[in-house]
Amino acid sequence: MKQNLTPREITSRLDEDIIGQDEAKKKVAIAMRNRFRRMMLEDDLRDEVIPKNILMIGPTGVGKTEIARRMAKLTGAPFTKVEATKFTEVGYVGRDVESMVRDLVQASVKLVKDEKMVLVKEDAEDLANERLIALLAPGFKKEKTTTNPFEALMNQQGADDSEEEVTPEVRDKRRSLRSKLLNGYLEDEEVSIEVQEEQNPMGMMMPGMEESGMQDMFKQFMPKKKHKRTMPVKKAREYLIREEAEKIIDTDNVNDEAINLAETMGIIFIDEMDKIAKGGQNSGDVSREGVQRDILPIVEGSRVQTKYGSIDTEHILFIGAGAFHVSKPSDLIPELQGRFPIRVELDKLTAEDFEKILKEPKRSLIRQYEALLQTEEVAISFTDEAIAELAKTAHQVNTDTDDIGARRLHTILETLLEELLFEASNMQGAHVEITEQYVNSKLSHIQKDEKLSQFIL
Repeated sequence: MKQNLTPREITSRLDEDIIGQDEAKKKVAIAMRNRFRRMMLEDDLRDEVIPKNILMIGPTGVGKTEIARRMAKLTGAPFTKVEATKFTEVGYVGRDVESMVRDLVQASVKLVKDEKMVLVKEDAEDLANERLIALLAPGFKKEKTTTNPFEALMNQQGADDSEEEVTPEVRDKRRSLRSKLLNGYLEDEEVSIEVQEEQNPMGMMMPGMEESGMQDMFKQFMPKKKHKRTMPVKKAREYLIREEAEKIIDTDNVNDEAINLAETMGIIFIDEMDKIAKGGQNSGDVSREGVQRDILPIVEGSRVQTKYGSIDTEHILFIGAGAFHVSKPSDLIPELQGRFPIRVELDKLTAEDFEKILKEPKRSLIRQYEALLQTEEVAISFTDEAIAELAKTAHQVNTDTDDIGARRLHTILETLLEELLFEASNMQGAHVEITEQYVNSKLSHIQKDEKLSQFIL
């Protein structure tokens, strides 16, 4: 895990993909570095140092989620995003607040498992190749006799319980196939492998069954159903490598590491916090204050049971976020306010910001559209004046209608390039230059008609 990046390194890396919002980047970078510093302390002091949770305030589309998500990716920390409005007070039907912790542990398990998979990939690949050779040159099957009625029942459920007899001829054939397979000559040969089916025990799902781990418990008692699939050797190897890697990896060890990683480095991003504040309530909604009081013990620190084990939430970093147009952070209950001591207000995006967003990031929207059209052998390029006009239009529409931040660029570029994207399949070899005049011809009538821009942009 990449846990030892300095705050300056984190903000520098965030700058590559996110324009502006320097204050927010700085605060999350410090919070993340403090987690690494905490791990270096002596045990008695380490337990006393709790993360300083952050409340991000700003309109949609200015980078709140993106900053947190990309920071987690940079530092190798497990991350999950939830929306406060999806939770309901205890006693009502809906998601309970503990599900956010279970989501985090699930993300942590995937991170640790993927890391372990990389470590055992070579061994797993060797085992997968041996299985492929056996599939390409199968031995003679003979049924295994059993007197155990339970084993017989398993066979009826689809378990393959036959023994293979390998004759000298088969052994010679496998020996010759091995060198061909390892040299890549058999990648397009087709083989049939057994792929495990995902099953829902007893064909039903009760509320909360999946989250509580009951579904997994039922799966352990149910025979695993498999079905045969025919595919090229190259694709079959991927399935078999994963299957063999999972056999090598110690699942209990993975779960323990994942719980520890989630406890010490986990980040839970709670969006739409303003929607559960008292000042922003609308009629017909489940008690917002009740949801806040249910979230409070999770943020304060409590033990939550997951299917991978029990986790302590005291040292998880919580990042709250919301626009807070109607309500204010002070409309949250005092106890919850106190658990988010660091406040940062994100800036609204200016026309200059939009221009930088289109130009500077390595994976900017303009570069994405250029790559998409290049697949049809159509080259497009944007002049600086065209980009400036697009930025100006995005800022103007955000000012005149709802402010949806950088997401406005998605709708504007899609509208601008709609005709080109439609006709590109018949334009191989063409080069199209997007100029300021081109932008105006496609967007000016929408810009002028405020009612139309609300629907189209």
